[in-house]
Amino acid sequence: MADTQWLDFEKDIVELHEQLAKARETHEKGKLDMTDMIQGLEEKIEEAKKHVYNNLTGWQKVQISRHPDRPYTLDYIENIATDFIELHGDRHVKDDKAIVGGFASIDGETFMIIGQQKGRNTKQRQMRNFGMPNPEGYRKALRLMKLAEKFKKPIITFIDTPGASPGLEAEERGQGEAIARNLFEMATLEVPVICIVIGEGASGGALGIGIGDRVLMMQYTWYSVISPESCSSILWRTWDKKELAAEALKLSATDMLGNGLIDGIIEEPLGGAHHDTATAFKAVKAAIKKEYKALKTLSPDELVNKRIAKFSNMGVYEVLES
Repeated sequence: MADTQWLDFEKDIVELHEQLAKARETHEKGKLDMTDMIQGLEEKIEEAKKHVYNNLTGWQKVQISRHPDRPYTLDYIENIATDFIELHGDRHVKDDKAIVGGFASIDGETFMIIGQQKGRNTKQRQMRNFGMPNPEGYRKALRLMKLAEKFKKPIITFIDTPGASPGLEAEERGQGEAIARNLFEMATLEVPVICIVIGEGASGGALGIGIGDRVLMMQYTWYSVISPESCSSILWRTWDKKELAAEALKLSATDMLGNGLIDGIIEEPLGGAHHDTATAFKAVKAAIKKEYKALKTLSPDELVNKRIAKFSNMGVYEVLES
């Protein structure tokens, strides 16, 4: 518990953990038999967790998705795959460290795995640009997707970004075009594509690697055209309304599934993936295997036609006769 970074809405759980730690310390020193109290506190902690995590607001889910201990793309690759060979560069500008990718094996099946990668400390965050790709990152991702298509290998993308890099240089090098090109090309890839939101899924920065036959979200993640803070600053000229914005955006996994914008939700351990990474890795691996089993029976034409139809049918529109 000492190493855990708790969020503000987890205050009651923290207090119970502190009481439990003191009870265990007293018991271990042999001063008093605290067995019954320890058992009671453990039960209270479990009840408190269920109460808190089963009644989360949109903003609280955003906070969990940003937890610094949450597993990132390379963590998933390391724990669900073997023989990962990272490939670098977009063959135009440079190698963008905010996006990683390469071939890897999952239970004997070769996949191209691509995802945004954040850093754990200040140096890594600077190197990874906080998980915000530049145009060369999206062009690298597309190069790897085309390589996978050439060798008829399925593709997995892990989405976890606060957005594409907003810098002037990124725009000068064609940020918008790079993302748009990925949307266009991913729609017609002739191999299975499985996209999973493992943390933040913000704006075109996320969508740039998010066009797939199956788009899944982990339970405590979010996916939206804009972050709650940015939405609040635009509508109310302040970040103070971010909680209200998070609710209005309907950005949670349950909201997205209800609106038909994703295909499924991967259940997380109680409290989030960072509380039990082993269980989270197991759940993601099982979801990938399940979805790929269904997709691999489809022909290239079927994959492309179904993928285009799925995204074309999203949203609501009305045709007016002239």
